[in-house]
Amino acid sequence: MTDVGSGLVIVDKPAGWTSHDVVGRMRRLAQTKKVGHAGTLDPMATGVLVLGINRATRLLGYLTHADKEYVATIRLGQSTVTDDAEGEVIASTSAAHVDEAAVRAVLPRYTGDIQQVPSSVSAIKVDGVRSYAKVRAGEEVALKARPVTVSTFDLDAFRAEGDVVDVDVRVVCSSGTYIRALARDIGDDLGVGGHLTMLRRTRVGGFPLRLARTLEELENELHVISLDDVARASFDSYDLPEREAQDVRFGRALTGIDLGAPRAVALFDPAGQFLALYEQRGGVAKPVAVFV
Repeated sequence: MTDVGSGLVIVDKPAGWTSHDVVGRMRRLAQTKKVGHAGTLDPMATGVLVLGINRATRLLGYLTHADKEYVATIRLGQSTVTDDAEGEVIASTSAAHVDEAAVRAVLPRYTGDIQQVPSSVSAIKVDGVRSYAKVRAGEEVALKARPVTVSTFDLDAFRAEGDVVDVDVRVVCSSGTYIRALARDIGDDLGVGGHLTMLRRTRVGGFPLRLARTLEELENELHVISLDDVARASFDSYDLPEREAQDVRFGRALTGIDLGAPRAVALFDPAGQFLALYEQRGGVAKPVAVFV
């Protein structure tokens, strides 16, 4: 059995696959059960899916909160039960009168810090059951609005086709933002309904699409980003002299150093090996997770 070590694999997820499907394939390719992901993608969506292997799975909880970038196509004039193209159309209203200026005028309402009601077919749990499972069982689900941040919402293309309008957009947003909910709300705001027909994630935190590999490419060569490189790309870093590095290897608190703000910082030994995540708490830096 080949030892692939620990690190991240950036997958260009194909359409039609669940994130769990991709994790299952990676377990076979990496020959380990210790594989997880840093945030799901809907089956319809493609693009960046960050997988952790072996010890790197312990980093995934931190990477889940990274900002994300998407390109998407919103169809105005039709609403679906899932807010995307996988659900049946439940309402149609001609969008022939909606022009590009009208769409551009509404986008600022969904930019910045906003309150968003997730799609009812999301994986959010309601009374211990996934929301989508309740919907599929015929129940009505009303999810509460939650705060999200949309830092960029650009209109890249506008195409009017009969009674529907297709709008290509680019979105940079916080974790937990539902792009199909943006499509739904913009369509409702314009009075014609809307849903998502294409979604591609182009970046998760410091990992852009250019680093991603298709499953076919990974079958030929399993490209794993080392823990050292992952930590450098994902966290503020602090290089330690050997004496303090040895304390970190044993998970001891550090005094006499200042890591800055109270957030996780990656600590490295003089040889550049990633040792641990520490947080500054007053005058002491304390371990969050040790990786050696």
